Amino acid sequence: MTTGRSSRSPSPSSSPDPLQAKRSSVAQLPPPPIITSYPSLGHDANVYARNRSITPTSTPSLSVSPSTSSDDTILDESDDHDLHTTFTSEQISSAIHNEFGYCSNQNYRCVSQHNPEKPVAEDEIEEPPYYILFTTYLSYLLVIVFGHLRDLIDKRFAKSSFTHLMPYDGYAPLNSDFDSFYTRRLKQRIDDCFSQPIASVAGRTILVYDRYSKDFNRTQIYTGTTTRALNVASYNYLGFAQSHGGCADAVEESIRRYGVSTCGTRLEGGTCDLHGIAEALVARFVGTEDALISSMGFATNSTVIPALVSKGCLIISDEHNHASIRTGARQSGAHVRMFKHNDMRSLEGLLREVISQGQPKTHRSWRKILVIVEGLYSMEGTMVNLPKIIELKRKYKVRFLHPLGYLAPSLKWGAKFYLFVDEAHSIGALGPHGRGVTDYFNISPSSVDVLMGTFTKSFGAAGGYIAGSKPLIDSLRMRGYCGPYAEAGAPSNAISKSPTNGVLMPSVAVERPLPSKVPSSALPAWLSLPPFLSDGSEAYERIRRLAFNSRYLHAGLKKLGFIIYGHPFSPIVPLLIFNPGKMPMFARMMRKMKPTPIAVVVVAYPATPLVTSRVRFCLSASHTKEDVDVVLRACDELGDLMDLKHGRGERWPIEEINEHWNELGERKIRVDVLYPSQKPPFTFLHK
Repeated sequence: MTTGRSSRSPSPSSSPDPLQAKRSSVAQLPPPPIITSYPSLGHDANVYARNRSITPTSTPSLSVSPSTSSDDTILDESDDHDLHTTFTSEQISSAIHNEFGYCSNQNYRCVSQHNPEKPVAEDEIEEPPYYILFTTYLSYLLVIVFGHLRDLIDKRFAKSSFTHLMPYDGYAPLNSDFDSFYTRRLKQRIDDCFSQPIASVAGRTILVYDRYSKDFNRTQIYTGTTTRALNVASYNYLGFAQSHGGCADAVEESIRRYGVSTCGTRLEGGTCDLHGIAEALVARFVGTEDALISSMGFATNSTVIPALVSKGCLIISDEHNHASIRTGARQSGAHVRMFKHNDMRSLEGLLREVISQGQPKTHRSWRKILVIVEGLYSMEGTMVNLPKIIELKRKYKVRFLHPLGYLAPSLKWGAKFYLFVDEAHSIGALGPHGRGVTDYFNISPSSVDVLMGTFTKSFGAAGGYIAGSKPLIDSLRMRGYCGPYAEAGAPSNAISKSPTNGVLMPSVAVERPLPSKVPSSALPAWLSLPPFLSDGSEAYERIRRLAFNSRYLHAGLKKLGFIIYGHPFSPIVPLLIFNPGKMPMFARMMRKMKPTPIAVVVVAYPATPLVTSRVRFCLSASHTKEDVDVVLRACDELGDLMDLKHGRGERWPIEEINEHWNELGERKIRVDVLYPSQKPPFTFLHK
């Protein structure tokens, strides 16, 4: 990240208003490609694929040139689509191909499941060489020093650029100079790497609007063209964010029947039968008595946590917990203590301290103790050590004696604590059945008091849920702010959750009868799902494809010599870049990579610690092994160019990784052992 030339705004007499320029550039945006008039798009694509003379075993390499004709050629991206045009089977198949890659090779499958014979491995944090840390700190120091020097000069000679940061006509500035410094002098320099608008489904590939800036990213000018890139930047873990198929058809039909909104809160006429169906399916899928759904994932945590704890209670939170958890904890009024990230020794030591000492000053026992962790941490890719936390939960079921209190009754303290697990990123993505960390570790969901999750990552929808015992959920419906104050989720959004949970639900049907048992026939009578959705075979296929892609990319990057965080089965794979100047360079070069551009997400402070800037790859079941190979080859090239390979251990050349992928990591778990009663799974759109 460099400071470059002055970014002060030009005078009004010399150039047009930046806001007007932004409006005019946005007006140049072409309409996104529209695919309509296909009553049974998925069925047509299936027929087309089966009738082809040559059935591919996997998705061919991406072709980003519109003039190329191949199995993966993109749809016509011209701006003059006729809404009543009937697309051919080949065009339909090509559109589906861009959203979900074909891969019928069953060798590219594995199951994410913990081996109970082995202890849970602790997170390995590799440190870079000292010169990397030195240059990283030096880069930030130079940017900050030069930024303040430029502010000092511009405030004297270009005051018009700082009017919004100075008191004016008796008004204090809404944003102070100090608060906006990071945004103006650091983030704005790389704003082209953030908030990138798209013009397609966030599937296997993605259409990205082309844009550039003439004023150091103060404004963006759109060229009116788009670029199709391999998408490793979206939370589409199971690939359900599609414009076709049973889920999309169900959403379309629900809009016809229910409209786009119920125009009310859940407690004031905003609840429809689809909300109840979705809640029943969620409860059955995660294995709890009851569940409630919210229209926003962030609001699920920020509104429910204050309903669980209040003044006189204690929240013990992982230091890397999401901002929604931190917001809810602050609003609750409870006392908050944090332990080191995923460090069970730190957690147990903190538990012993807070239980023995009680509340500050008064030393009274806590009204409640709530431990909050995440199943899968979004910035680190690490997985919670749930077995150890459950062990601590059982250990502290007995009454704990103060070490100096002997057996004096007055010095005994109640030591039970409640456990809240945020499964926003793990639900659907982990475990042999996709039920999150409890499924991965084969732990009963009843061992966790509160299970939270979202529908945005794995289920191609929006909103969040809270699952637990029926008395708890009944209380939260009234006490949680999302019930009486937040708008109810759109009916179409509720029904989009029902098919995806219905797809995964058959795995639960035989295993665990529940008090609020929901039969598979509980879906609306008008909802008709294709057989491969209703019998759960496609869901198993997607879960195993995601597990393979995640483990393959993680192991491949390690063998290339990069410093990688996270669990091998995490669909989030952070690659450490460290230096802030390398971060925008990496994103821009990946976006311009030939022949296949790659869309990535880069993350830096304050979302991460100052010196651990990173690129975060988000894998999906829609990706194929060839797609992961494309990412590995691109990273290998940029890693050598930008000096990013600082990991320890044996290194392999990229050709050997692509060829001997089955030798990376642990032995693959056999699918027929885990699913003896299931028929052999088939690949999406290919038997």
